[in-house]
Amino acid sequence: MKNKTTLKITYAAICLALCLALPFLTGQIPQIGKMLSPMHIGVFLCGFLCGWPYGLFVGGVAPLLRSVLFGQPMMFPDAFAMAFELATYGFLAGLLYEKLPKKIVNIYISLLVSMIGGRLIWGAARFTLLGLSETKFPFSAFWAGAVTNAVPGIILHIILVPVIVIAVQKAGLLPQNKE
Repeated sequence: MKNKTTLKITYAAICLALCLALPFLTGQIPQIGKMLSPMHIGVFLCGFLCGWPYGLFVGGVAPLLRSVLFGQPMMFPDAFAMAFELATYGFLAGLLYEKLPKKIVNIYISLLVSMIGGRLIWGAARFTLLGLSETKFPFSAFWAGAVTNAVPGIILHIILVPVIVIAVQKAGLLPQNKE
């Protein structure tokens, strides 16, 4: 059991490091770098590889830690709203992957459901946080942030995340989600 826990902690640390480092790579592409949502990749992978508790933790911590260490994303409201969003991604991806039969199609189902859930939570968090500062957050801003501007990242995640999860599975490196 300890080996599985050690492996999960190691994977979670690598996923957190990805959340911190990947935005440096995509930030060099001014037009679409932010649209690729690079922090999301590490969180999705953490949920799939380590399970929902680790995905929830890494997702909740990553944007706040990145904001403190590097000043991006801006702490309020961006990093706070992203913490709720990414925690939801890690939680749902890990939970659904654990509960659904281990078929390739279920990786995609888990990913898509967690993307939708996370974006809804992001919208609710953003609406609440901006309401506290008496700034408006209309539906058009939600739609632009959660859907329209996110299309490149959505496509990237749908292509990249399942390929990595399947590769880790086939290599026999996936720790069991139940301990």
